[in-house]
Amino acid sequence: MQLQNLAPIPELYVSYESAQKLKVEAGDLPSWDLSPRQTCDLELLMNGGFNPLKGFLGQEDYDSVVEDMRLKDGALWPMPITLDVTEKFAATIEEGQDIALRDAEGVILATMTVTDKWVPDKAREAEKVFGADDSAHPAVNYLHNKAGSVYLGGPITGIQPPVHYDFKARRDTPNELRAFFRKMGWRRVVAFQTRNPLHRAHQELTFRAAKEAQANLLIHPVVGMTKPGDVDHFTRVRCYEAVLDKYPAATTTMSLLNLAMRMAGPREAVWHGLIRRNHGCTHFIVGRDHAGPGKNSAGEDFYGPYDAQELFRKYADEIGIEMVDFKHMVYVQERAQYEPADEIEDGLTVLNISGTELRRRLAEGLEIPEWFSFPEVVQELRRTRPPRAAQGFTVFFTGFSGSGKSTVANALMVKLMEMGGRPVTLLDGDVVRKNLSSELGFSKEHRDLNIRRIGFVASEITKNGGIAICAPIAPYATTRRAVREEIEEHGAFVEVHVATSIEECERRDRKGLYKLAREGKIKEFTGISDPYDVPETPELRLDTEGSDVDHCAHQVLLKLEGMGLVAG
Repeated sequence: MQLQNLAPIPELYVSYESAQKLKVEAGDLPSWDLSPRQTCDLELLMNGGFNPLKGFLGQEDYDSVVEDMRLKDGALWPMPITLDVTEKFAATIEEGQDIALRDAEGVILATMTVTDKWVPDKAREAEKVFGADDSAHPAVNYLHNKAGSVYLGGPITGIQPPVHYDFKARRDTPNELRAFFRKMGWRRVVAFQTRNPLHRAHQELTFRAAKEAQANLLIHPVVGMTKPGDVDHFTRVRCYEAVLDKYPAATTTMSLLNLAMRMAGPREAVWHGLIRRNHGCTHFIVGRDHAGPGKNSAGEDFYGPYDAQELFRKYADEIGIEMVDFKHMVYVQERAQYEPADEIEDGLTVLNISGTELRRRLAEGLEIPEWFSFPEVVQELRRTRPPRAAQGFTVFFTGFSGSGKSTVANALMVKLMEMGGRPVTLLDGDVVRKNLSSELGFSKEHRDLNIRRIGFVASEITKNGGIAICAPIAPYATTRRAVREEIEEHGAFVEVHVATSIEECERRDRKGLYKLAREGKIKEFTGISDPYDVPETPELRLDTEGSDVDHCAHQVLLKLEGMGLVAG
């Protein structure tokens, strides 16, 4: 391969002078505020990370990518990079019009000429790109529940990159990395993609990959958006920095990639390969179940363990980068070293700690052996993830009006306060309505917004080590899931379904609400004229009929003890 990996690649930025002028002109254009994922995508479009894309995909390119993993001109490209917007915004935009793209602070990053506007078939996109229209997949969930319903496509004119205040010295554009490789005389570079902290097995694997490819090593972790529930990127980068000393400085470097992952398995692996080629790499490590999102709704893996490697191998020539296939590395006790699992003869003791087991040990404050990880990495993880009994968490009660949620939540609050150790906050439906959501009505949209506000406050309490107890009706499963994801970034989310029957709730009806709902005087009343999605797998289901409040609160306490959230 000639040294094309070192030549500069095209970017979508205009010159500094033009950018100053354009910034002023763009101030008058209709503007779209980018979501975090769109900001990641835009940055990689502008700096050449998504080369050959010249902007967000138009409809023909989109259809072709979804169906055949190719742009309409035939170039290999597996991931639809789309600008999804709301119907309301789309209605104000005509094809041929320019719009300004702004970050969360309102800073204009680019302009876009809208060439296409269409309503995509999201079920088809999910099926083709992610292999199934199954909301257990984080990207499919995003597609249906977070992404806007209309796509805009068209070329981008870059004004300035998004600002990052963290780890500035570790962030490189494709051209900056290529210039670094040129300066260092690195002709062969193997990239290692990761969204997890590095442990000894990863170090051994990357060493071997570099040796096998006779290449220098680029540790290239994703710090944009990964899978909900992953270790935050601040902690991960501190872990990587702690491990960098273990690598030979002359042949290894690390750079951060601001990519929003889709967890799309095989297609994602091909996409990662193309992105790494743009960054000047010649080789790429593809792992077992590369970028897999875990289990589907039926409890099976979304992708086979080696599907990604097979698809990458099929397109390797077009990707223009060689694959180094990941061996599953395990620790051989007798030889005190890591070796590929499939090369170990019978009769030897093989040790391995899974990601789940590592999280359990961190959560319970148990020992993490030195053969598994570096003490510096463990120390960093323990700083961010103290044992569960010292972390914040949220108990989220859901059930019909009058089911007893507030009463049990109150009793639980008192019991937790009696135990002491962490501040406890009760976010009861009525109290929240008065203080946080006084302007909201009871339409589906407003009730959703109310629950999201409760979720936001609970996530802040959880993040800061407190206990949040929430007791809204929260009838919709998708909203409860969104709240769970927001809170689980910071601590545990314990869903308690107060499963009192609608008949019993109506019998208890202290406020006379059911009577008014039956008479049609209250519209959209949960359980009467509006649906309630029964939680499928709550952490706990409480039956309050025939049980007293104290007993119910005690059941929750026992559950929290069982989960290690309060000391037994």
